[in-house]
Amino acid sequence: MNTRTKRRGLVTTGFALAAVVALAGCAGTGSAAPSGDPEEASGATGTDPESFTVLTANENATLEAQLTALSEDQCEAENEALPLEHQKTAQADVVQKVTLLASQDALPAHFIAGTAMVRPDGDLGAGGLVLDYEELLSASGAWENVLPAAASTVQNVYGGMVSLPYQYNLEGIWYNKAIFEEEGIEEPQTFDELLDASEQLTEAGYTALAQPGAAGWPLTRLMGMHIFREVGPDAMEKVRDGEAKLTDEGYVAGAAALQDMAQSGFFGEGFSSVEPDAATAAFLTGSAAMKYDGTWLLSNINDEEQNQIGIENVGFMPFPAVDGGEGSIDQWPANAGAAMAANPKTAGPKVAAWFDCIAENYGQQALSDAGVLSGFKVNGDVGDIPETTAFVQEKMAEIDETVLWFEALLDAKSNSLASTNVSLLTTGQMTPEQYMADLQASIDAAG
Repeated sequence: MNTRTKRRGLVTTGFALAAVVALAGCAGTGSAAPSGDPEEASGATGTDPESFTVLTANENATLEAQLTALSEDQCEAENEALPLEHQKTAQADVVQKVTLLASQDALPAHFIAGTAMVRPDGDLGAGGLVLDYEELLSASGAWENVLPAAASTVQNVYGGMVSLPYQYNLEGIWYNKAIFEEEGIEEPQTFDELLDASEQLTEAGYTALAQPGAAGWPLTRLMGMHIFREVGPDAMEKVRDGEAKLTDEGYVAGAAALQDMAQSGFFGEGFSSVEPDAATAAFLTGSAAMKYDGTWLLSNINDEEQNQIGIENVGFMPFPAVDGGEGSIDQWPANAGAAMAANPKTAGPKVAAWFDCIAENYGQQALSDAGVLSGFKVNGDVGDIPETTAFVQEKMAEIDETVLWFEALLDAKSNSLASTNVSLLTTGQMTPEQYMADLQASIDAAG
């Protein structure tokens, strides 16, 4: 478990923190499997409930469908021993719902939770009301089914292995192989090479990077990657912990690099008002040579109606290294979706068996059935999947270390400010120093 400096947690509303923390004394104290029980090696520490109840968001139909499919096939035995039961809540109501259940000592076996809640100093984390999956799965050997990169991401985001990576995405630069070949361009390995390639592509009449400025975050992610490559993979943790400020040289350099790219015309005309769908269309119709985005773009890439350049012409590469920087090109930015925690009180041997089965089979099930990439190993045949999807899955499996995205550790107000002001930065209405000074002031105010 990652025991680095504790994260700040969001204050839950409607229910007193004391009601949640008061349950800590009971958490994880249920009886484990009795001596000699064949399931003793499962790492179970709690008492099994009457059903394997899973609370998910209404908006996430995929997870419910795939867990149901597992219960009817690969995890049929686990389902017979402990039947799967689904509960739903609106995404916007997650914090309130989970806080209420915790105060009533009624958390389900497996449940969605707010990011801040499960961190070490969050309501559930501080109360001992979230299970450490690495400890649970290691006891049975099932931990090997969690991809190292996914584990790294979960630990970076939540401060411990308190969520399973059902949703897992890398971020990088998608590029048009045919255009690169036409222009004699190799995958840039350094930021200077990326700038040279962008200049060449722009002169050739292409939009070098289709970045939808109207959304804000596609621009701040580029800036953030320059910062991670320059300052190092813990750049934003240092800001959160007060060890560095965004007004420091390496951080301002990231803002300056983004502004320079925009001012050089690499994002195309009118980029600040371009919406995400329009930017995706520009890339998939061949008018843009590159697009920084996440692997969630695969749903668009695999759609033959949208993808007019052909799957065979879509490449994916990491943000390049910055000369002399502390970061590495091998450190991919990643995220693992909403937190899906487990209740240690109900983590009996039957629940542990369910988690073992999920870890072993979810990767194959979700990819073969829904074309969804996850942070689990793919064990078994997945049939015919698109070439680019297979490449990304292989890339996920070989990565050992990930970094967060620029806004991951920012409070809500500062997160919003970063996206709002980035248009002023890229259009030259705000200097890199001003942009970072305003954002640091917001972070300080929230501290």
